[in-house]
Amino acid sequence: MAKCDTPHSLFLQVAIAVPLDRLFDYLAPDNCDATTLQPGVRVLVPFGKSHKIGILLAINEHSEFDKQRLKQVEQILDNEPLLSTADLKLLQWASHYYHHPLGEVLACAFPVALRQGKPAVLEHALSYSLTALGRETQPEMLKRAPKQLKLMSLFHAQSEALSQTDLLEHKSALKLLLQKAMVEEHKTPTATKNIIRGSLLEANNEQKQAISAISANLGRFSVSLLEGVTGSGKTEVYMQVITTALIKGLQILVLLPEISLTPQLEQRFRKRFSVPIVTFHSKLTDKQRLNAWLSMQQGHASIMLGTRSALFTPLHKPGLIILDEEHDTSFKQQEGFRFSARDVAIIRAKHLSIPVVLGSATPSLESLFNVDQKRYQLLTLANRAGNALAPEFRVLDIRNKKMHSGLSDPLINEIHATLAQGQQVLLFLNRRGFAPVQICHQCGGISRCQRCDANLVIHVQENVLRCHHCYSEQQLTKQCKACKTGELQALGLGTERIEHILTSLFAGKKLVRLDKDTTQRKGSLESYLEQINRGEVDIILGTQMLAKGHHFPNVTLVAILDIDSGLFSIDFRAGEKLAQMIVQVAGRAGRADKPGKVILQTRQPQHPLLMTLLKQGYRAFAQAVLQERHQASLPPFSYQALFRVHATNQEAPLAFLTALCRLLKQNNDGKIQILGPVAAPMLKRAGQFRFQLLLQSSKRQDLHSLLDTILPGIPKLKEAKGVRWTLDVDPVDLY
Repeated sequence: MAKCDTPHSLFLQVAIAVPLDRLFDYLAPDNCDATTLQPGVRVLVPFGKSHKIGILLAINEHSEFDKQRLKQVEQILDNEPLLSTADLKLLQWASHYYHHPLGEVLACAFPVALRQGKPAVLEHALSYSLTALGRETQPEMLKRAPKQLKLMSLFHAQSEALSQTDLLEHKSALKLLLQKAMVEEHKTPTATKNIIRGSLLEANNEQKQAISAISANLGRFSVSLLEGVTGSGKTEVYMQVITTALIKGLQILVLLPEISLTPQLEQRFRKRFSVPIVTFHSKLTDKQRLNAWLSMQQGHASIMLGTRSALFTPLHKPGLIILDEEHDTSFKQQEGFRFSARDVAIIRAKHLSIPVVLGSATPSLESLFNVDQKRYQLLTLANRAGNALAPEFRVLDIRNKKMHSGLSDPLINEIHATLAQGQQVLLFLNRRGFAPVQICHQCGGISRCQRCDANLVIHVQENVLRCHHCYSEQQLTKQCKACKTGELQALGLGTERIEHILTSLFAGKKLVRLDKDTTQRKGSLESYLEQINRGEVDIILGTQMLAKGHHFPNVTLVAILDIDSGLFSIDFRAGEKLAQMIVQVAGRAGRADKPGKVILQTRQPQHPLLMTLLKQGYRAFAQAVLQERHQASLPPFSYQALFRVHATNQEAPLAFLTALCRLLKQNNDGKIQILGPVAAPMLKRAGQFRFQLLLQSSKRQDLHSLLDTILPGIPKLKEAKGVRWTLDVDPVDLY
């Protein structure tokens, strides 16, 4: 706790995580020494009838409020700032750009434990090394204990101590080797002699050019778009640039769109680098996230692998930011503080004067547009690494074809042929559950969610109907509740239903289904991935968690079971998302020395999007779509902000947006398009009626100027009572 020892004649400006766009003035605590106070420390303050944790932003000698009305800060929680000046500057920029209260934005920069006021104390991770007995014991002496044998082999292969995180998957074996006195524990970090373990892989010419271009920018701001076809070795480029940054004593932040991508990449990083590596994502405990955050903030860790929430982690010696799969919409926060991790990462890199690398096989149209505008440098990996060849695409027209629960006869034959060669098959369907619709054969009635404008999805194994929007459930029954006589039937396909037919068609073959339903248990995804890579699985079935990042060297056949749903959509980004999905899923095929094949089942075999994508490639497709966007004045050629509003009463949101329209028109000089108000594509969700209003402008500055003008007036609208509204700047979907 900070030491304070002079009378409180200071006024402290504090940011508090409440939905109010303002700071709060407090009196300094008794006996507070002004020289010890610095912006960026946490403070405990009285707030209403409770207490809250705030962040000190400024120390002033004057306040616009009467001193007698001000409350006193109860406690200074930190001796040193947890956020640097650069960190605070970035968060203040983000608050202004996304028009979100600064207190809530600052809270997003902290792990939960620090938001709760817990001490910012780092628990140093333990490390382990072989004892004299362990060094004398040959690994083969443990052949009857395969887990211990595997761990002993790992220790013998390393010349240095292994950290606690290096040994996460060997917990049980480690405990036994400690009991046998073959391994000893160190409570203080052991110094590493080398930055990398083993030797660097030989990069090809394209990789060398990319490594050289990015490394040359260490120490100054730049944005590099690394466009590499799937399997081209983007990760190797990352790791060789990271090696250069580590030699310079710099820290690296690597952001990933999905938690499911973290285990494989973490494993590769730990095998390559001997420096401390931490991870940061929502599946970790509060304590684990606190330690990871503090390790980077204090400079004890060198690399952080994390999802979107890791972006604001303070860096003791920042050197490089990498966003893998930069096109992925998971980088956009969809609730609360709706920021884009990709866009904010670029601003952060600019503030820190460090390079940022955006990697993808299917770059977003925004990034390709910025390349065209000379804002980003483009680095291309056009060929797969090693001897791997690009997969062969085959469009399978399933019109008038006999189907077996979503599988056509030609596809079934291809699966049989692939399995007969001892190779693996990957089937992709981006719809979980058994079937998306339950219909009555007698009256035609469909099982609907009472709280959403959505059908209930059948989950046979759990014997429930579940809404995938509000997660309400009801028991699965066989008789229609409406007509009391009709038999209920499943309509449509989900991964659970495909799993059922595959088990029947390919009896004796090992099948793994990877979707949200099967990977909820901690460690289950990692276990499935290990089985796949050990060759214990014949058929892999899953949703979008299979689409990116995974390396399955024995998968030679990939089939996308239904692409038609992405060809027709009210979302102007649907075509871009579908093309990215096709390329990413196809990239799982033929990544080693075996040729790969990709089958697309469709009832639209001549669709222009498909033809351009498959015959000319993703870049040609992207350029064609960019031309369409330009003609329609859609992003990235314009800028958008979306007001979303919901209430239990259907009339209230529309009345609020109508009043908001009047306010906008009073302040609009004609530069901003006001589109709406309209009902959201899903009018009712979780019992709330939802409407929206879209603003669009050809100039970003004009849009933000109007928002700055009208936002203070919104709480004063009488129609604002009884509704909840949010503002989404640069929305990635209109739902």
